[in-house]
Amino acid sequence: MQIGNLTVAPGAALAPMAGFTDAACRRMAAKHGAVYTISEMVSAKALTFGDKKSARLLRRGADTPGPYGVQLFGAEPETMGQAAALIADRDFDFYDINMGCPAPKIVSSGAGSKLMLDPALAGRIVEAVVKHSGGRPVTVKMRAGWDDAHRTAVEVAKACEAAGAAAVAVHARTREQMYQPGIDLSVITAVKQAVAIPVLGNGDIASAEDALAMVQATGCDGLMVGRAALGDPWLFGRIAAALKGEEIPPMPTLTQRMEAMRTQVYEMCEEKGEWAAIPQARSQALHYMHGLRGAAGLRRACCELAHFEDIDRLIEQVYRENPLG
Repeated sequence: MQIGNLTVAPGAALAPMAGFTDAACRRMAAKHGAVYTISEMVSAKALTFGDKKSARLLRRGADTPGPYGVQLFGAEPETMGQAAALIADRDFDFYDINMGCPAPKIVSSGAGSKLMLDPALAGRIVEAVVKHSGGRPVTVKMRAGWDDAHRTAVEVAKACEAAGAAAVAVHARTREQMYQPGIDLSVITAVKQAVAIPVLGNGDIASAEDALAMVQATGCDGLMVGRAALGDPWLFGRIAAALKGEEIPPMPTLTQRMEAMRTQVYEMCEEKGEWAAIPQARSQALHYMHGLRGAAGLRRACCELAHFEDIDRLIEQVYRENPLG
C-alpha cells in the first residue's frame, strides 16, 4: 500500500488511542508487526499556545521501527495549519487528522467526530494541514458519521481526498454508537468505492480471521487495530500472516505475555518517570490479564500498582494463579 511517499507493508496499523498509545506501546506494537503507528491525539490549539505537555506526546521514541505519524485534533483550519507548521521540524513521517474521537470534551469543541457533520470544513482542515506539511503525507481517521441520520463517511472522505489527503481510516460506527453495537462493513465498502486513495478498515478486529474477513468483505487496502492489540501486540503478526496466506503464528505463551508487559511498563517509566507512568501502566497491565485465571484478584492488583517493583509482584501472582506447564 502506498500512502503518499510511504510504502506500507501488508498488515495492520496501530490505531491512535488517547492514554494508551504512548511511545512504549507503539514500540511494542511496531516490533510485533504493526505496519505503522500514530501518536496519541494532540490538540492543535495547545501546540500553538506552546503547551509543553502536548509537545511531549509527539516524541517518536527510540528504536521504534516502521513509519510513525502524529495525530492532531482541532476544528479551525487556520489553527490546524499553524500547528502543522510548528511541528514540521520534528521526527515523524506523516500527519494524521482526528475526525473520529467521540469523547464529549473533544466533540464539544467541534473537533473529532463532530467534523463528520461538516464535510466542507473537514476538507478545509485537511487542506490547511497539507499546505504546511512540507511534503509529508496527511491521513485522516474518521467514523461512519455522527448518527444514523448523518452517515457522512463517503462525503467526508471525498472532501478529504480532494483537499490532498493521502489515505483515510474508517471506523465503521457513528459517533452516537460509540463502541457498540457491531460495525457496519458497508460503510468501509462505500468509502473504498468512492475514493482513489487508500482506505483502511477499523473496528471489531480481534483476530487474524476478523482482519481477513474485513478485507474480503470491503476490498479495503489496509487495516487499523486498536483495543484488541492492547495486551496482545502479537495480533499484528497474526494478521500479517493471514493477509499473506501464510501459517498464522501461535498465541503467545504466558511467559511471553508477562515479559512483554514488564518491558512495556519499564520503558514507560524510563521515558516518563515512574510517577507519571505507573497510573497509565495500570490500564496497560489490565489488558495483559485478559483470559487469565484469578481475574478478579489480578485486576485488583493492577489497580493497586504504585511503583515499578509492583509489576514483579503482579507477575508472581499471575504465575501462582496460572501455573506453567
